[in-house]
Amino acid sequence: MLAKDIMTTTVISLSSNETVEEAVRLMLAHHVSALPVLDAEGEVIGLISEGDLMRRVRNTGDVRRSWWLEIFARASENVEEFVKLRSQHVADVMTRKVLSVDEETPVSEIAKLLETHRIKRVPVLRGGLLVGIVSRANLLHALSRADQRGLPEPSDDDRELRIRIDAALKEVPVAWSNLINYSVENGKVSVSGLVDSRAEENAIRVAIENVQGVQNVHLQLGLAPTWAYYGI
Repeated sequence: MLAKDIMTTTVISLSSNETVEEAVRLMLAHHVSALPVLDAEGEVIGLISEGDLMRRVRNTGDVRRSWWLEIFARASENVEEFVKLRSQHVADVMTRKVLSVDEETPVSEIAKLLETHRIKRVPVLRGGLLVGIVSRANLLHALSRADQRGLPEPSDDDRELRIRIDAALKEVPVAWSNLINYSVENGKVSVSGLVDSRAEENAIRVAIENVQGVQNVHLQLGLAPTWAYYGI
C-alpha cells in the first residue's frame, strides 16, 4: 500500500505572502492543525502549524532573559526569535524544513517517518508539486483494514476507481471534506471521518454510489460537534 492509496487530496494550503491572521482563519474554518505553504509555482516551501502559533502565545507573557544571558546568546538567535514571534507574515513564521514523500512511498515508510520525527502529517508530492497529505488519521484508517497478512495491496482497478471517487467527492459541498478518509478494495468502498450532518453523509454516499465500478459503500461517519478541532 502506497501514499497515493490513503492520502487526502483535498489539501488546504496558502501562499507565503499571506498573513498569520489568514492562516488562523483557514485552520479554524477547515478544522486543520497545519497548512502547507506554497510558492507561486505550487511547490511546498514551508508549513505553518498550531505549534508555530502556540509558541507566539506562550512567549507573549514570558519573562525576558537576564541581561547576562542575553550577552552569551548569539545575536542572530535573538533576532530570528523576535521575527518569528512578532511578524504577521506567514513566510516569517512558518517552518521551512518540511519533510515530504512522493505518492509511491510505501505506507510503512510514512509511518516510520511520522514516528521518528514526531510529526502529525507529511505532504505528498508529484513532480515536486503538492497532490495530497498523509496524516495519522489516514494511517489509522489504513490500519483498520489490516489482517494477519498485513495491509492489503490495492489492485490497479481499485486505484483507478479511487481516482474517480476522489473526483466525485470533490463535487460534494461537504464543509469538512479534508476530514473524510476512504479506501477501496475489490470495488467495495469504506468511508470514515466527520461530517456536519446526516444530510452530508447521504450526499457522500450518493456521490460514491454513482461512480461506475463501485460495488457497495460502507459508511462510518461521525457527527462533528461545533467545537471539534480535528487536524490532518
